Amino acid sequence: MKKIMLLGSGELGKEFVIAAKRLGQYIIAVDSYNDAPAQQVADEREVINMLDGNELDRIVAKHQPDIIVPEIEAIRTERFYDYEKQGIQIVPSAKAANFTMNRKAIRDLAAKELGLKTAKYEYANSLDELRKAVTIVGIPCVVKPLMSSSGKGQSVIKAEADIEKAWNYAQAGKRGDYTEVIAEAFVNFNSEITLLTVTQKDGKTLFCPPIGHRQERGDYQESWQPAIINPKHLKEAQSIADKVTKALTGAGIWGVEFFLADDGVYFSELSPRPHDTGMVTLAGTQNFSEFELHARAVLALPIPEITLERVGASAVILADKEGVNPTYSGIKEAMSHTLSDLRIFGKPTTRPYRRMAVVLAYDKIGSNADAVKLRAIEISKMITVHTK
Repeated sequence: MKKIMLLGSGELGKEFVIAAKRLGQYIIAVDSYNDAPAQQVADEREVINMLDGNELDRIVAKHQPDIIVPEIEAIRTERFYDYEKQGIQIVPSAKAANFTMNRKAIRDLAAKELGLKTAKYEYANSLDELRKAVTIVGIPCVVKPLMSSSGKGQSVIKAEADIEKAWNYAQAGKRGDYTEVIAEAFVNFNSEITLLTVTQKDGKTLFCPPIGHRQERGDYQESWQPAIINPKHLKEAQSIADKVTKALTGAGIWGVEFFLADDGVYFSELSPRPHDTGMVTLAGTQNFSEFELHARAVLALPIPEITLERVGASAVILADKEGVNPTYSGIKEAMSHTLSDLRIFGKPTTRPYRRMAVVLAYDKIGSNADAVKLRAIEISKMITVHTK
């Protein structure tokens, strides 16, 4: 049995804890607020500001974990190098966590060091610098904080009048104390996919069937698996994912995002952890969910193969206002549908557009993925989040 410290305890962390507990592990779930989803199923919990390096050092010294598994970006990841020297396994590695915790390091690694195809981009650390960056990448373009999650602080500039609004929105949505933003040119893409990639300590790199997804406000709304894409593009995406994960080193699951365009595959972003769009794997689309794959890779347990078992889709359920102690109506109606399932995350508070639950739908291999996705969406509309 290993002692695993999970840094960030949201819905993705909760599913990871369940997968790890099924393999007999001991989990300390850490978050910035109490009763976060993963804390509800873990052995112990800690509530700290993970951007406070001294607090991070304190709980690591207190618990002396064998493995640290980051679930979010807002962590003093530079501390990970010291923990690694102490003999603690960082997932996937201290290098990976540091390079991917902000968009600048990972984008420069992909575009400048590995020579991968990406959207044209510029950085800006002030409103004036953003104005200059926009003149270089062109309008329309996307502006994102270098460190954020779930689309927070991300907006589209469609005219010069939008630049100041985009800067202010990015500053309001950033995580931590990084003020710098990235301005990305629009890629004229046909679709976007997540390619879940599994790196193993003692085995070969494996790829899950590609996942399609749709976003609003920079956050995913629906995902489906498998996404139907050109076999040549899939091979290209797998090659890119293999190169990036090898450069970052370590074992675990990675959510690698791509734009698929007429002129090929563009690398977009990468997360060194289970990906929100990968919640579709909870519908039994694969022989192992992304969380089970992550747990196996983290523990250096063998993963002989990843196989497609079903066509599946996920559709999120969002809150529409701030509140506490949420309740849900429409669950019986939603669960009366065949070939479907539901996961309520157990978040104790709500805010507008906060992801609170997910509907899963599935059908046999060969079924129409669009029809399965539409079924998931229709079921999700039956459920309403209520708060006090």
